[in-house]
Amino acid sequence: TVFNSLNHDMTLAEFKFIWYMEYSHRMWGRVVGLAYILPAAYFWRRGWLSRPLKGCVLTLCGLVCFQGLLGWYMVKSGLEEKPDSYDIPRVSQYRLAAHLGSALVLYSASLWTGLSLLLPRHKLPETHQLLRLRQYAHGTTALIFLTALSGAFVAGLDAGLVYNSFPKMGERWIPDDLLAFSPMLKNIFENPTTVQFDHRILGIASLTAVTALYLFSRKIPLPRRTRIAVTSLLAVACMQ
Repeated sequence: TVFNSLNHDMTLAEFKFIWYMEYSHRMWGRVVGLAYILPAAYFWRRGWLSRPLKGCVLTLCGLVCFQGLLGWYMVKSGLEEKPDSYDIPRVSQYRLAAHLGSALVLYSASLWTGLSLLLPRHKLPETHQLLRLRQYAHGTTALIFLTALSGAFVAGLDAGLVYNSFPKMGERWIPDDLLAFSPMLKNIFENPTTVQFDHRILGIASLTAVTALYLFSRKIPLPRRTRIAVTSLLAVACMQ
């Protein structure tokens, strides 16, 4: 389908390049799965896992398997024939976002579990400022996660090709076709212009939230490790 609709002039060398990229991605995913499951089975058998840790290990291994299943489900959507559509063949942006979101959850849970085992938790007094900082950090995390998911919709719809100027979109701050689809909610997930607009707004909001988190953290006495983490977060956000 893709060959007939889009890439009918592709050479064998160009096809091999794409094929090896996809093949390498699949093989790497299987290696990651084995890197989770084999050590987990070994540590479990040796009795080195506590009861709570066994629950974490089972959850992480389950997420690895679920991630692979989501990947297959996503790719399948790009191979389905759509007789009533003359658009460029592509995977579903919904499934792409689910695949990316699952990967982010898996990575974050793995990092959290690993750091919890390697680094002792700081025992800090539960002051009002510290509680506010923690709540704000959780909110910032959710915003960054939402921004990343919106990026998957940009990729799935090729929405990045619609406008390539910043901060304006073309000659306007708010493009004319922002709400061109009906019903209105459909624009958020299927209108390339709206998807790119939302991603821009969420990206700016994420950078603003990270900067505010950093400035707020400077007013609170925090351990050195925490300060390094917050400063690194700001540096990575600016780089991104």
